[in-house]
Amino acid sequence: MLDQNDDTVAKSRNSASTLAAILRREIVEGHYSDNERLPAERDLADRFSVARGTLRVALQQLEEAGFVERRPGSGTYVVYIDEDTPRAVVETTRPIDLVDARFALEPHICRLAVLQATVRDFDRAEAILRRMETCGGDMDVFAEADEAFHMMLAEVTGNPMIKWMMTQVCKVRGHTQWAQVRSKTLDGEMIARYNREHRDILDAIRAREPELAAERMKAHLGEARMSLMRVTQT
Repeated sequence: MLDQNDDTVAKSRNSASTLAAILRREIVEGHYSDNERLPAERDLADRFSVARGTLRVALQQLEEAGFVERRPGSGTYVVYIDEDTPRAVVETTRPIDLVDARFALEPHICRLAVLQATVRDFDRAEAILRRMETCGGDMDVFAEADEAFHMMLAEVTGNPMIKWMMTQVCKVRGHTQWAQVRSKTLDGEMIARYNREHRDILDAIRAREPELAAERMKAHLGEARMSLMRVTQT
């Protein structure tokens, strides 16, 4: 039989486990985001009406489970990322992963664009291509127009799911690690090459040649992939 002290310890542990479960659920549900500092221990203890010692045991359990990290002199921070959330995908997708995903999506976008594109769509595409072709080697101007061109093709399909997927692609392209790689791969020569490839893609779509358009998109993405490989292997 437990004596009174043992019973108190058992209740304290149960209370800490219950508190840890509550905080874990709040973290998973997004009440606290990754790298966000939790409220001060005093505030958490008051909120849940528990002793500071009980709270510290709960935080220790969360740290051992990989949900938080206690940083001396700073506080307790959330270190949990749900791998199924769009934000987590953006954060963890490598540039080479992105290009490989685009291989699965964009050639078929070109096939659908052949079926759906109107004169107005071609006028939009021409305006975007002119921005790329007259960027004067400005990497940022080119990158913005490049993204607009690929997004425009997705919009031409009229398929909301494809448009959503390309929106996610653009979010990854806006991530810091993609910008860093782009600065190493884009130069005047590469921009000129990409411009020719973009125009070849548009010409095939305008000619209503679905497989030719798809093959040209594959070649364009293949060029981008090789450029990334050269950077990562040096």
